Amino acid sequence: MIKSETPKTIIFIGSGAIATSLGNILAAKPENHVVLLSIENEVVDAINQEHTNSKYFPNFKLHTDLKATGNKEILKQADMIFLAIPSVAIVGYLRANLAYISPDAVLVNLAKGFGNEFQLIPDCVNTFMTNVMASMKGPSFARDIINGQPTGFTIASTDASCFPIFGEVFSKTIIHLDYSVDVQGVEYASILKNIYAIVIGIVDANFDSPNLRSLVLTKAINEMRSLILRFGGKSETMFNYCGFGDFSLTALNDLSRNRTLGLLIGKGFFTKDISEKVVLEGRIATNVFYEQLSKSIDVNAEYRLMSELYAVFNKDCDIKGFVDRILQD
Repeated sequence: MIKSETPKTIIFIGSGAIATSLGNILAAKPENHVVLLSIENEVVDAINQEHTNSKYFPNFKLHTDLKATGNKEILKQADMIFLAIPSVAIVGYLRANLAYISPDAVLVNLAKGFGNEFQLIPDCVNTFMTNVMASMKGPSFARDIINGQPTGFTIASTDASCFPIFGEVFSKTIIHLDYSVDVQGVEYASILKNIYAIVIGIVDANFDSPNLRSLVLTKAINEMRSLILRFGGKSETMFNYCGFGDFSLTALNDLSRNRTLGLLIGKGFFTKDISEKVVLEGRIATNVFYEQLSKSIDVNAEYRLMSELYAVFNKDCDIKGFVDRILQD
């Protein structure tokens, strides 16, 4: 475990929007040595030479102390490693690069998705690594972070001794933290919010009604809470940044890809051909959860919103009747 009140080498695996925005915030603190590890040579060169991320934030000047590299050797120096690559890639990446990672480095999962079928990323990683691992989830559009807007995250770990490290690393920045030992609940909340953001998008595409939106939001929150409890999480996790905060951001803002997917479905623009070509977290998660739940329960009876969304993705159904069906008692 890294010690507090010491200079820290912080590595982000990935150089996308969230890695760049968070890395830029942390690089502004003199005690942090922050490096983005990227496979995109043009991004590495642009960050080091022009202080821009040419792919994700081409018009934004990054802090001059934010560096980038394509050399995995940098991982050997890391005190903290933020995993900022797609969820489906994380477990394989860590397995392939174990030799580069010190067992004393704290691993931080930023991805919102499963690691392997229905297994959460921390559960997968803990089977072959002994590192302290934390999950960092919250309502966090990278565009707002890069522009200096206050942003909340939940830090979740079964090892609460790492919490002061995060408090120190992010102190006096725009990042506000709350903490939880409910890793299961925090991880599931970050996946489930994508499913229910699609539902809200479908509703908003057909009705401009604050009353109806609030009704469905309440149903969605109750389904999320029930599912978190069913899979081993805690009810109070819904009140952390990772819960209601992340869900409301994803469900109610048009920058959200999953809300946008719901709007497209609701307006009739999301055809089968497009569905087969576009990969979105919420669509994948809906199928995974539904198929897992259907092994033991009547999903339609207990989780009406999820069941109807599954039907949208996998069956021929009348989208115009979607709202009427999810409101059935």
